[in-house]
Amino acid sequence: MKRLLSSLSLIALLAVPQHATTQTTPADTEQPQAAVLVADQVFITRDKTLVAQGNVEAFQGNTRLQARAIRYNQSTGALEIEGPITLSEGSETILLANAAQLDPDLQNGLLTGARLILSQQVQLAAHQINRVEGRYSQLYKTAVTSCQVCENGEAPLWQIRARRVVHDQEEQQLYFDDAQFRIRNVPVFYIPRLRLPDPTLDRATGFLAPTIRSTSKLGIGIKVPYFIKLGDHRDLTLTPYLSPNTRTLEFRYRQAVRNGRMEFEGAITRDDELPGEVRGYLFGDGQFDLQRDYKLTFNVELTTDRAYLTEYGYSSSDRLSSELTVSRARRDEFVRGSVFNFETLRDGEVNATQPTFVLDGLYERRFFPKAFGGELRFGLQAHGHRRSSDLDTDGPDADLIVDGRDVARINGRVDWIHRAVLRGGLVADTQVGASFNFFDITQDSTFAQNHSDITTQAALALRYPMMRRAAGGAVDVLEPVVQLGWVDGTRLVIPNEESTRVEFDQGNLLSLSRFPRPDRRERGTTAAVGLTWTRVDPAGWDAHVAVGQVFRRDSDPAFTTSSGLDGIESDYLLAGQIKMPEGLSLTGRGLFDDRFEFAKAELRGDWTFNRGRLGGSYVWLDEDAAEDRTQAVSEITLDGSYKINASWTANADWRFDVADDRAATAGLGLTYFNECVSVDLSVRRRYSSSTSVEPSTDFGFNVGLRGFAANSGTERYERSCR
Repeated sequence: MKRLLSSLSLIALLAVPQHATTQTTPADTEQPQAAVLVADQVFITRDKTLVAQGNVEAFQGNTRLQARAIRYNQSTGALEIEGPITLSEGSETILLANAAQLDPDLQNGLLTGARLILSQQVQLAAHQINRVEGRYSQLYKTAVTSCQVCENGEAPLWQIRARRVVHDQEEQQLYFDDAQFRIRNVPVFYIPRLRLPDPTLDRATGFLAPTIRSTSKLGIGIKVPYFIKLGDHRDLTLTPYLSPNTRTLEFRYRQAVRNGRMEFEGAITRDDELPGEVRGYLFGDGQFDLQRDYKLTFNVELTTDRAYLTEYGYSSSDRLSSELTVSRARRDEFVRGSVFNFETLRDGEVNATQPTFVLDGLYERRFFPKAFGGELRFGLQAHGHRRSSDLDTDGPDADLIVDGRDVARINGRVDWIHRAVLRGGLVADTQVGASFNFFDITQDSTFAQNHSDITTQAALALRYPMMRRAAGGAVDVLEPVVQLGWVDGTRLVIPNEESTRVEFDQGNLLSLSRFPRPDRRERGTTAAVGLTWTRVDPAGWDAHVAVGQVFRRDSDPAFTTSSGLDGIESDYLLAGQIKMPEGLSLTGRGLFDDRFEFAKAELRGDWTFNRGRLGGSYVWLDEDAAEDRTQAVSEITLDGSYKINASWTANADWRFDVADDRAATAGLGLTYFNECVSVDLSVRRRYSSSTSVEPSTDFGFNVGLRGFAANSGTERYERSCR
């Protein structure tokens, strides 16, 4: 708008007849962009008034003016525009009016019967608009809404009526005087003064949409977030949470820097659950790019007591982890160093006897020697963890773990791997290597302090892939595989600190050691057999099935019963996945013995259809005292969402403990969403209890006015006018 007059002034020098087009391109002008005027008629009257009428359009840069007629008086500089008028500046601001009177620079003037549309989201309809200094637009007798406005006079779903609204185009703010918030046409509440950011502003200091939360322990409360812009790359959100039983201040701090970003969130509480005590939590994470391709990441998780996070719905974790890591990943090299701190929230566990402080480092490198081919891999790992307890014996908890035991270790490994394709398509994979291990055990009277060994290992795997292409284009791949492996030496007599849980799946069927950490390694001679089948169908059918079993000369007592690897013969491994074109997919894995009794089993199914999705899973873990599981675990979970219509969506989730024959958690949510408002209603019930947490029910209610919210999204549904 600021530059539009230059085009009109230049047009006054010319009188162009029917359907004229005028463009100014003098060599001595300093205008960065040319101006164009298009009209059915352009002429100058006797009183030196330039008149352009009939389908008038004026362009300059991203500014476009459409009107029925424009009159420019060269003597007074007055500019009169007859409507309907459409004045747009890009896609962010559109101004509609019936008539306008503006000064030569379009900085000041009056528009009547006007409507201002911001970012195609919020519209402000006013009796008149006064433009002041090219920065302010004063709207009188204004109605503001982001809802669909119908020509039949039906009131929008919500609107803000105000005596005056001032739009500060530079600060991108809207100021309301004597404002009424109305639902349909019914006044709900009155606000003498109100400030809102206009939709073109990404971040602005001010209040965000409040949330109502009700729980069986804390009562009905309200959260009112206040967003504070600290700069272009920092912000702080403070959220008071008030209910009859709690006074809480939540906060979130975010900052972006040139080489990374970080975010912290937390809360400080005084409530009736623990009178006289300050409760709270702090979570944070960040990631930064360092020199020489290194990356630094950190994660912080802290809380004052075991029940706080669950009672307030901040997290369902029963163990907290804080971490600082520096790493670098390249094509043939990986290096990582980490510091961890763990905090347990589980009943019956004491942090003093848990390995809460952990140091861990890893270096891996691979080479491709031309002299003898194949791939040479080198790995070095250092690890240490300590307990804050000073006891060198087991305490009264009877968990058979020395309360103060601290462990440090260094492990190294070198492997040569070679693949050869033999005659007939037989693939042979050869692996030869050696490893060394050193352990330092302190504050444990039952073990010597230092332990070390050097071992060698070798393996030969043979596989025979076979492929068949069907007439319809489907491809089947069948691949049997067998591996013979050997690891020298006997296991060191050291405590099992890290490999207490072993998973046997298709990923480690051909591994020389299926223990997850280097403090345990399989020894002796082993054999593994497996068969995989894969089918890819152009019609949308994909399937993958794998079966396998492990044999060893001597059984390994370090494997638990539910691991499926105890004894000379392991349990049968069965894993599969199928995807169907109708949106249905199934994924499962299980370990079962000769009597078809399962030690572990899991099944997940998902169905995606036009109006939503439905998913469910089942998990079975047999009882195993060696894994601190005194009874079997059997759980069913269901989750899904359904789009009732274009505006309403329902979602639900449910977790049922089959072993205890009772529900564990259940949740239900309902969302209403259209072009101008979003409403979320949720209810969640937690049935489980412990010494620190009781069963509770949470209700949530949130209303957001779209157009002014920070996350308005790109998709929107506009209600039709009927």
